[in-house]
Amino acid sequence: MLKKKSNILLIYTGGTIGMIKDSDTGALRSFDFNNLLTRIPELKILDCDITTISFENPIDSSNMNPKYWVQIAEIIEENYINFDGFVVLHGSDTMSYTASALSFMLEHLSKPVILTGSQLPIGDLRTDAKENLITSIQIAALKQNNTSVIKEVGLYFEYKLYRGNRTTKINAEHFEAFESLNYPHLVESGVHLKVNKKQLLQANHSNSLIVRKNLCTDIVLIKLFPGITELVLKTILSVPDLKGVILETYGAGNCTTEQWFINLISNAIKKGIVIINVTQCSGGSVIMGQYETSTALKKAGVISGHDITTEAAIVKLMYLLGQNINPKEFKTIFETPLRGELTQN
Repeated sequence: MLKKKSNILLIYTGGTIGMIKDSDTGALRSFDFNNLLTRIPELKILDCDITTISFENPIDSSNMNPKYWVQIAEIIEENYINFDGFVVLHGSDTMSYTASALSFMLEHLSKPVILTGSQLPIGDLRTDAKENLITSIQIAALKQNNTSVIKEVGLYFEYKLYRGNRTTKINAEHFEAFESLNYPHLVESGVHLKVNKKQLLQANHSNSLIVRKNLCTDIVLIKLFPGITELVLKTILSVPDLKGVILETYGAGNCTTEQWFINLISNAIKKGIVIINVTQCSGGSVIMGQYETSTALKKAGVISGHDITTEAAIVKLMYLLGQNINPKEFKTIFETPLRGELTQN
C-alpha cells in the first residue's frame, strides 16, 4: 500500500510563537503566516503538505474565551474532511484551557489536534518556537497503515506531547512550561519520536465528528484558603444565575468542618447549583470520605473531580451544563472520563 502524504492545517490564534522582533525598535509584532516557509525553511523537509490559516485579528492568550474556542472548533469542523491533522498555535498562558475545551467540543474526534506555542518569539536567537512547531507538525502527520496515530487533542511543548486535558502550565520562565502530573505523556521527542501507544485514546471511526458549541459560562472557581469568611462564600454563592462551582479544596478534597461552610454548600446544591470538588495540589486525586474533613461534602452531594485538573474541570462543567443534562445524571456523567480527562478512583 502506498503511503499517503499527510495534509496538515496550521491554525494561528496568536501568542508568542507567532511574533518576531522588529530589528529597529525591538518591539514584538505578528508575522505573516503565509510566509511561514521563509521563516522556517526546515518545514520543507517534512513529509507532509502544510496549509496555514490565521485569526483575522490574532489575540493574546490572556484574552482567550469560549467565543474563540468555538471559532477554532469551527475551523477544524469546516476543514475536517480535507486534512489529516491540525496544529493550533496558541499563547501558553491559557493553552491548557483551550486544549481541554477542544477535547470536549470535538466529539468522536479521530484525527490529531495538537496545540503548541513557545516561551520565546519565533525570530529570537534562542527560541523554542521552531522545535515546538516542527515536532508538532511531525506528530500530527504520524500515520500507521494510512491512519493517524494520534486521534485526540494533545499539547506539545519541550520534547513531550501530553493529553491536552491533563495539562497545567507550571512555569512562566522555563522552556518546560507544562506538565501532566496525573497521566503519562503520549509522545517523547528525541532522536526518534517515541509513541506511548498504550496511553493513547482510541477513536471509533464509525462515528462522524460532532462539534459541541454550547458552553455555559455561569460558573465560578472558588479556591479555599485558611480564613475564608462566611460573607465571602455566601456572596459568591448568591451570584444571580450561578449554575456551577469548581471548589478547589485542600489535599485529597478536604475542607473546613465549620457548620456555616457546610450549610452554605448544602443549600447551594439544594438550589440546583452543581459543585465540583478538585484538589489545589498540582498532582494527586480527590478522595471524598477518606478524611472526616471531606465526609460532609460527600453527604451534601458535592461531585468528585477525582484527579482532573482545574482547567479541565472548568471546561467540562461548561460543556456539560451546556448540554442540559438531567440533574440526576449529572454527577455520574461528570465523574466518568469522557475524553480521558480523569481517572476514576
